[in-house]
Amino acid sequence: MDETEEQRYERFVQQCRESGKIWGLKNAEGWAICDSIEFEDTAVFPFWSTEGEARSHCSGDWKAYETEFIAMEDFLADWLPGMHEDHAMVGPNWNEELEGLELEPADLAVLLEAED
Repeated sequence: MDETEEQRYERFVQQCRESGKIWGLKNAEGWAICDSIEFEDTAVFPFWSTEGEARSHCSGDWKAYETEFIAMEDFLADWLPGMHEDHAMVGPNWNEELEGLELEPADLAVLLEAED
C-alpha cells in the first residue's frame, strides 16, 4: 500500500528526529529545488529522511546531483529560518513523481523540535 502525503511527512519527522539528519540533493550549482505547485513564484526544497530515498531521485533532470545530509541542528538553526526569509517551502519525503506536501519552514521546525 502506498503511503499518503501525510504519512510520508509523519515518517520524515520521526526518522529525521531519530537520525539527526535531513537528506537533500546537491550538485556544483547548489541544492535541488522545484517550483511550487501550490504557490506562485515560490521555490520548494525537497528533503528526505533517508539517504536511500534521496538517492532514488538522482536520475533524469537530477542525475548530476548527489545525496548530502544536513545535521538537524544546522537545519533548525540555519536552513529553516533562511528558507522562511526567502519565502521558500519544504517538501518532505516526496515520492518518485516529486509529489508531496509543501510546508512552511516554521511549521516543520515546530514538529522537529517538539518533545516526545
